[in-house]
Amino acid sequence: MIYLTMHETFIGPRWALQGKYLPEGFNLALLLTMPRGGILALLAALPHDDPAEEPLLPPIEADQEVWAAGVTYLRSRDARKTESTVGDVYQMAYEADRPELFLKSIGWRCVGADTPVRIRADSSWNVPEPELVLVMNQRKEIVGFTLGNDMSSRDIEGSNPLYLPQAKIYNGSCALGPGIVVAEPDEFRSLPIRIEIERNGQAVFQGETNITQMKRRFEELVDYLFKEMEFPEGVFLMTGTGIVPPDNFTLQAADTVRVSTTLSDGQTLTLENEVM
Repeated sequence: MIYLTMHETFIGPRWALQGKYLPEGFNLALLLTMPRGGILALLAALPHDDPAEEPLLPPIEADQEVWAAGVTYLRSRDARKTESTVGDVYQMAYEADRPELFLKSIGWRCVGADTPVRIRADSSWNVPEPELVLVMNQRKEIVGFTLGNDMSSRDIEGSNPLYLPQAKIYNGSCALGPGIVVAEPDEFRSLPIRIEIERNGQAVFQGETNITQMKRRFEELVDYLFKEMEFPEGVFLMTGTGIVPPDNFTLQAADTVRVSTTLSDGQTLTLENEVM
């Protein structure tokens, strides 16, 4: 496994490879201008010596974009239909050739592991959405993945689909991490995705799905994302959620949200965030 993380150091953000710092000045956006084979070769050649022990930052550069796909799982479709008061627009999106895609965040607005996510003050029904997040280079090649939490205000989106940007895009609504696994897409097409929500030291919700339950293939989503847009510094794409808490559940301040997966080699990656 090739694993990249970003850390907060006294000289500013710094990338690490396999838990050891890469040379100062290493930049993910520049790396993602290269073809996939070149990325792997460069990472293998770069020195990385000093242990990376400083706090984690979201594994994304400030100017990179995070996009998101909606209703890519049956469970997500059903939940959206339940919350919506305006008909079967989500059924239509689930069945259509064209997927639902929207801009979720810019890099500087993302939060990383062990950093709080937020619920909107003007919303009364808020949930986390655990997702696999694809990482693409500028050439539309999938070069790896990270984990994501697409925080969502269900009552706002449910009242009118045109309010989706307000339900999905706000400070502290996009968590990424803990790091990026650089790998071929076939290595992570069947990963489990799990979520646990803890409140006052007790689990109040747990769920698990698998990437194989997605209706759409990675490449289909990526093709539509790149259809009329360029991403010179690469781009991140949240692939949708297959886990939605019951309709009577809403997040509360001080809850802890854990999104996790287990890799083929048995290692577990966990993105943990407290809610505020």
